[in-house]
Amino acid sequence: MNSRPDSLLPPAGTLVTYQGKTRAATRNVRVVAEASGGRMIVEAIGRRGQPVRLTVKQANLLPKVPDLFDALN
Repeated sequence: MNSRPDSLLPPAGTLVTYQGKTRAATRNVRVVAEASGGRMIVEAIGRRGQPVRLTVKQANLLPKVPDLFDALN
C-alpha cells in the first residue's frame, strides 16, 4: 500500500518539496519543466550556493507545507 498522496503535476514556477531517499535529501525546489518518463526538471540551490537543475521523478514531488510566513500574507 502506498502511503504517499497521488503524484502531483505542478505548473512551471511552482515551489514544491522534493523528497529524496533520506531525510537529508529533502529540499524545497522550483519546478522548471516537465521531462519525459514521469520526470520533472527542478531547480535547487547547490552546495556552493549556485542554482542547479535536477531531473527528479514526479512521484517524489510533494506540495509545499504552509509555514509561518505564508500566514502573514
